[in-house]
Amino acid sequence: MNILANENVPQDTVVALQERGHDVRWVRTDAPGSSDEQVLARAQVEDRILVTFDKDFGELAFRVRLPASTGIVLLRISSPSSAHVSKIAVAVLESRTDWAGHFSVIEDNRIRMTPLPQQG
Repeated sequence: MNILANENVPQDTVVALQERGHDVRWVRTDAPGSSDEQVLARAQVEDRILVTFDKDFGELAFRVRLPASTGIVLLRISSPSSAHVSKIAVAVLESRTDWAGHFSVIEDNRIRMTPLPQQG
């Protein structure tokens, strides 16, 4: 899976995904300080699923209607530790292959998926 992890994704999660063979780029090391618009555009250009804790990406995709067809995964996991977040995030991300085209919210006990607006 090709993933762009936003700056707010814990390093544990990035490392765990990479160790499981996923191609993960991390904004914190690749392009720190990038705007949300730049991060979303990068995910599109590089054909990567955007993984983030930032709810603003939903507004960019739905209200502003910026292209987001590669998919946005919003993590809303209660975080007693970054190890817990990593465990849940990796398991859920690997449980499906249909992230593209959706704004998905991963919570402790469920996944909500909403189709993203069509561009064009």
